[in-house]
Amino acid sequence: MKRIGVLTGGGDVPGLNPCIKTIVNRAVDEGYEVLGIRKGWGGLLYCNPEDPESIAEYIWPLDKQRVRTIDRTGGTFLHTSRTNPGKVRAAEIPPFLKDKTHPDDKGPFDFTPHALQVLDKLGVDTLVPIGGDDTLSYAERLHREGVHIAAIPKTMDNDVYGTDYCIGFSTAITRSVEFIHQLRTSAGSHERIAVVELFGRNSGETGLLASYLAGVDRAIISEVHFDPEKLAAFLISDKANNPSNYAMVTISEGSQMTGGKIIEYGQADAYGHKKLGGIGAITGEALKKITGEDILYQQISYLMRSGAPDSLDLMVAVNYANMAIKLITRGASNRMVALRNGTYTSIPISTIMQGIKRVDVDELYDAENYLPKVRHVEGKPMFLY
Repeated sequence: MKRIGVLTGGGDVPGLNPCIKTIVNRAVDEGYEVLGIRKGWGGLLYCNPEDPESIAEYIWPLDKQRVRTIDRTGGTFLHTSRTNPGKVRAAEIPPFLKDKTHPDDKGPFDFTPHALQVLDKLGVDTLVPIGGDDTLSYAERLHREGVHIAAIPKTMDNDVYGTDYCIGFSTAITRSVEFIHQLRTSAGSHERIAVVELFGRNSGETGLLASYLAGVDRAIISEVHFDPEKLAAFLISDKANNPSNYAMVTISEGSQMTGGKIIEYGQADAYGHKKLGGIGAITGEALKKITGEDILYQQISYLMRSGAPDSLDLMVAVNYANMAIKLITRGASNRMVALRNGTYTSIPISTIMQGIKRVDVDELYDAENYLPKVRHVEGKPMFLY
């Protein structure tokens, strides 16, 4: 009997559990065994294939009974991590692999041979990684090492190159619009300028669409540097023109002031990313200093991707899972399922390495006035880029 391995990497998003459940149910019906690899690529790094207890900790046999109810909650019941077995810091090397490195070598270390050994020991014929561009970039590396891959894109930023849609995006927009509208009650009651910080490291699409649909006064996105003095003038005017005497601006966490820098902190992860967050607070302080107005600052952050998926994310997650199993039964490899021009399809996973997906600023954003500029939607994909 052939075996499929499935894992989730990177940030959690709504829709992962329904995706996993569908993979298992469909695979079992097709005569496959399914192994769940816990904690993303960390499961392959930290699993000792010679230790039964280690295998039991990081590798879960999955059947219909085990996944029967997991689709009723958000997140991923397999858990996740941002581990990259190809770039491991010395402090992160599992004890049983310490003898594979030289004491004078400071790293990072490539333990891809170990990951391949684990997959071979487990008898995994095809791997189904569910993740964003970081997670899938390592999947592409494994394919070049001979591993059969049927990948599924997920990220609330919706910035995996080659697909119009990634699991988690719709729910992030839905949550953001809901919270922005709820914050209007406090902003209006206290007659303040509200600064709402949203996730969005390099791509501002989440912030763009949330602000567009919620009808905020101004929106700052990752792709365009902004002048706080200019923003302050806009918001003072917006506030004065509002009968309830308040104004709202959204800001993506990866945004930068003109002449400034991205606000990041902590140690970079295995993919070179530090944690982001705080540009909204800094912008709020600058606006208060410039305008003298009281500021309401709110980070929505993890709430954007918490909880169960909305109906669109649920549908895409289930459909992507069915497509991945279909690829496997056909003997296809090196593929990622995708949505392109409103149609389900699959593409070579190497496609994700061939470009960068960002907001089309000229087409969708008014950089002079810090506003979404959506005027012509005919012929565009449902989520505009």
